[in-house]
Amino acid sequence: MTQISKSLQEELIATAHALADAARPVTLAHFRDPKIKADNKLQGGFDPVTVADRGAETVMREVLARLRPDDGILGEEFPPVEGTSGFTWVLDPIDGTRSYISGTPTWGILVAVNHGAGPVYGLIDQPYIGERFCGGFGQAYLDGPLGRRALAVRDVRDLSDAVLFTTFPEIGTKAEGAAFRAVSARVKLTRYGLDCYAYGLVAAGQIDLVIESGLNAFDVQGPIAVIEAAGGIVTDWNGAPVHDGGQVLAAGSKLHAAALAILQTG
Repeated sequence: MTQISKSLQEELIATAHALADAARPVTLAHFRDPKIKADNKLQGGFDPVTVADRGAETVMREVLARLRPDDGILGEEFPPVEGTSGFTWVLDPIDGTRSYISGTPTWGILVAVNHGAGPVYGLIDQPYIGERFCGGFGQAYLDGPLGRRALAVRDVRDLSDAVLFTTFPEIGTKAEGAAFRAVSARVKLTRYGLDCYAYGLVAAGQIDLVIESGLNAFDVQGPIAVIEAAGGIVTDWNGAPVHDGGQVLAAGSKLHAAALAILQTG
């Protein structure tokens, strides 16, 4: 990966925040609207999409067309755009649409900019809560109602002291569920839900592990950037890069190897 100049870093950071700023009011305009309708994108299951998802990604793409027209775009709701700059923006306009249509507040907007070898900067934005987790280019911080604070993963060394999250208790396949439960049996506390917000809590040092499967690139690249900037590790269940999604293990650096060993043996 080529070196990114300080001025370009600042431009990319400003663009990331402009994207989240543009998407926030679109998502909030439809949140907790009892008349909102959700289309199902998944035959044989339920993968909802709403006018808020599509509208938020539309305005983010408009921002990129104005600020960074040569960059590529990989978003959840519309076809990818090939760029010529070497940078690709990875966008999830509403991560946690199931939570969104249920009225729970922990859905978020995910933004990442990828420079070929993975995300170099990312945001986990929580519009309703008013929190924004930011990471990359030497920055790792949370802005929210309590002001700005630095992000750093928790220094927990033993799984018996750890807090584990996943979005769905029925995680993945039967084998994936068994591997998850093997880790869950070793930790202090297991909780469910939160979607992307759980990754922000890893970066903030509030919890220690997130284990999930079946993710896409737009689900994970923003969280990868934030957690790595906060000193954590995000890989697949074999310890390999997980920029394209799949099975995800996010952890503080002290716990990653222990959780990985259990996931691999089941």
